[in-house]
Amino acid sequence: MKFSKMKFSKGLTLFILPVLVYGFSEKGITKVKKASNPLESQNTLIETAPQSLGNTPSTPFVKPSADELKKRLTPEQYSCTQEAGTEKPFQNKYWNHKEDGIYVDLISGEPLFSSLDKYDSGSGWPSFTKPLDQDSLIFKKDFLIGYERTEVKTKSADSHLGHVFSDGPKEAGGKRYCMNSASLDFVPLEQLNKKGLGKYLFLFAAKKKWEVAILAGGCFWGVEELFREKKGVIETQTGYTGGKSGHPLYTQVKTGTTGHAEAVRILFDPQSISYEDLLIYFFKLHDPTTPNRQGNDVGTQYRSSIFFADDQQKATAEKVKARVEKSGAWKKPVVTEIIKAETFWPAEDYHQKYLQKNPAGYTCHFLRPLQF
Repeated sequence: MKFSKMKFSKGLTLFILPVLVYGFSEKGITKVKKASNPLESQNTLIETAPQSLGNTPSTPFVKPSADELKKRLTPEQYSCTQEAGTEKPFQNKYWNHKEDGIYVDLISGEPLFSSLDKYDSGSGWPSFTKPLDQDSLIFKKDFLIGYERTEVKTKSADSHLGHVFSDGPKEAGGKRYCMNSASLDFVPLEQLNKKGLGKYLFLFAAKKKWEVAILAGGCFWGVEELFREKKGVIETQTGYTGGKSGHPLYTQVKTGTTGHAEAVRILFDPQSISYEDLLIYFFKLHDPTTPNRQGNDVGTQYRSSIFFADDQQKATAEKVKARVEKSGAWKKPVVTEIIKAETFWPAEDYHQKYLQKNPAGYTCHFLRPLQF
């Protein structure tokens, strides 16, 4: 078969065949149309040029002026957040609030505390044993009432929240974050996804009897997108796992030298979809027969892996893998690893829900009409 070859910048090469067009680069081509027979070809038409993989940060929060805040806030909210005021105990919105969800900065919307860490301290103010991220807070000594206390403020909006004391539950670290309701807003569990706070749903897995699967099957953009659409899946998160170092960055993982796999953490409701059915779906959306490769992406970071959380998940994974191999649906041996889950390191924000943010973005994943 005759073909011509054209090279473009950034390592992109096109091989033009009479029927098919393939693009090769490190996540360099954009989303492609599926072939009429997806088992024969993954990529048939390149729709747009390569996109930059640079981290494009979200627009930074800009705090409104004092005049604007006075218009937006109630007098008590302004006093508490801007003047280090204190609301009345037992006469505030959240002191006895018991709903599941996340408490955020009233002004910036920054996530601050989880309802899972809230407890009744008897003080009459909402109290927490710990913040979601201590680095999002500022701690400052104050002597406003005649003795030393530690004030807690937010970095994002410089909002006064309250104070932290060392008389909290010992079994939970001994801290009591005593906050003003007037400095907080609350996002209920069912609204976390809508508000862009879906990653915090994983915190509620045990309480809600949800389960978590960690799977790797090539570029995590496409894997996440297909699982995100699956009924019974509550939330997904891309990240890195199975490697040799902590807190890996994409720039490190993409070299293939850190040992990490690009993976997707999947929160699912076992009442709606079983772990077994999730794995069967997994074996249809990627090619489990290509070692350290998926589509155009080559490297150990693109290996096929199931990271099991416990013996039950391990047994299920082994059962499903054997079923897939026995079916003969894949004509080559299945090379999927089944290994114990280690620390899952969330990927950079620009990798999260990538194909939702970039509908024409690159993917080499699609569902095959296979039966196992």
